[in-house]
Amino acid sequence: MDATGQQEQHTGSVGGDLYGVLLYYKYAEVPDAAALAAFYEAHCRSLALVGRVRVGPDGVNATLGGQMNALEKHIAEMSSNDLFVGTDFKLASCDDPVDERVARECGFTSLSVRVVKELVTLCSNPALAPPEISSAGRHLSAAEFHSVLQNVAGTSLNAVASVEKKEVVVLDARNVYETLIGKFNVPNAKTLDPEIRQYSDLPSWIDKHAEQLHGKSILMYCTGGIRCEMASAYIRSKGEGFENVFQLYGGIQRYLEQFPDGGYFEGKNFVFDHRISVGSLKENILGACLICGSSFDDYSSRCRCSHCRMLVLVCPTCQDSTEEYACELCQKNGKEPCQLSTGQDCKIQRGLSESFEKPSISYHNVTSKVSWSDGSEQPKRLRILCLHGFRQNASSFKGRTSALSKKLKHITELVFVDAPHELSFVYQPIRGHCSDKPSPLSVTPKRKFAWLIAPNSHCNPEQNWRAADVPFDPLQYQQQTEGFEESYTYLENAISHMGKFDGILGFSQGAAMAALFCRQQQKMCGFPKFRFGMFCSGYPAPVGDFGNEPIKLPSLHCFGNGDGHDRQIANRASAELAGLFEQDCCSVVEHDMGHIIPTRSPYIDRIKDFLSSFL
Repeated sequence: MDATGQQEQHTGSVGGDLYGVLLYYKYAEVPDAAALAAFYEAHCRSLALVGRVRVGPDGVNATLGGQMNALEKHIAEMSSNDLFVGTDFKLASCDDPVDERVARECGFTSLSVRVVKELVTLCSNPALAPPEISSAGRHLSAAEFHSVLQNVAGTSLNAVASVEKKEVVVLDARNVYETLIGKFNVPNAKTLDPEIRQYSDLPSWIDKHAEQLHGKSILMYCTGGIRCEMASAYIRSKGEGFENVFQLYGGIQRYLEQFPDGGYFEGKNFVFDHRISVGSLKENILGACLICGSSFDDYSSRCRCSHCRMLVLVCPTCQDSTEEYACELCQKNGKEPCQLSTGQDCKIQRGLSESFEKPSISYHNVTSKVSWSDGSEQPKRLRILCLHGFRQNASSFKGRTSALSKKLKHITELVFVDAPHELSFVYQPIRGHCSDKPSPLSVTPKRKFAWLIAPNSHCNPEQNWRAADVPFDPLQYQQQTEGFEESYTYLENAISHMGKFDGILGFSQGAAMAALFCRQQQKMCGFPKFRFGMFCSGYPAPVGDFGNEPIKLPSLHCFGNGDGHDRQIANRASAELAGLFEQDCCSVVEHDMGHIIPTRSPYIDRIKDFLSSFL
């Protein structure tokens, strides 16, 4: 099966060599989310399953891939738990993932089990309480849903009685890049496509278009059903005139199983796994190339808008001639595709910010094409802004990553900058112990910097050493809550001086700062200004509130696997940071090494694969 081909629906026990995908969710009170997540971790790994599992106090949401017999064992195990009584396990057989890049971006090369605050985030404003899931709309089976549509279209007299009393509107609860390739098309019915970038934009659309919903029978649908649960509850929470809300149980997936010819669904169903999309027997194409307008509905190239990072449809011919794109929504807001600058070789010395009295920084802006030894041309290298860790500097971080730079020299240009907060020179005195090592007081100190600092920190640079006030605390990063505003302004100045960057890389506190920087850009501009981010041994900095809206940036998170090798940043802290990013383009590389960026296989291969997708 190709990326948009047919899937074979699961109807019973099958051979163990077939590959399959399993989707299910369950809204129920989970008394101990951490314990259930730990069970999932052990159980799924024992069956060699990959994919995503999210466990929250309000239930479970899972998308898993693996051998069909393993998935059937998983279903049997979960069905024996009273928590999953009545759960709709949607299992379909399909071909093995053939495009590793797509599988990796969709999270289908490894297992990711995380504890979350809520299964799906309907509203990005943390001050607003989510609606009660018990108020969700009534479930309609695929057959019932189809019957109502038949009645609206005038092809049947049979329908669900409670629906036919009022005018019917059909509401799509999915994102615009999903609806572009497939949606319900019902004669004589009003179909509403909110054209949203992300699910958390749906409440504001509902608020603005409430008059189109008031007094109507609202039929909602999404991919597998989970997004309709919370969204239907939100509509019904508006009170009188919004009571008649119905949702397609099992989503488009169950509908296409029931009606393999497509029924009233046109095009293909976008899915969040390596299949990318699943069609019906119609094999019609609804999508169109963003550039030339030709019929096209294949997202396997993973082209994204240069501004908001949303997936866009670009045919192979246009991919060869155009490197950057502006999605339909950004074009409506007057934004144009970014133009890549070829640039020139240059060496520039410039102070970043007079207010910080920083030393001028030297950087080298390479040309878009560089020559290989055989005379052929190499594609433009990715320019990456690198942020060092706490009590480091650009020079030391450049030295520590020299092996990484060599491994990536053909595809990246790493640019290093000092943080703005200069720290005092401190040493940890060794009491009651003789040592032949020279005293720190006799060593010429090297300037150290930080992106975030603790309250009342000693941040005035001194020309001599002082003893540390307290023993080194590996959890000191949890107290570093100040200095972000200065660091944000400083980085904006640096970028304006040094020019455009493709991506940002942060290590330890630098990773925490990089995430904060992208979050702030998203708050101010609607999206981060980088094409991707790399976060190594990072953690969510205790600064401000990330809110419920994910950071919309393709991201790679590289950190220790939890076996105690990284004694500075816990595995769970780095995993928590990864959970703050948009999950359909979030990759995780867990290694068995310490507080470093690994440069040996297979880890460096995963890093190269991630970067290569942006060349």
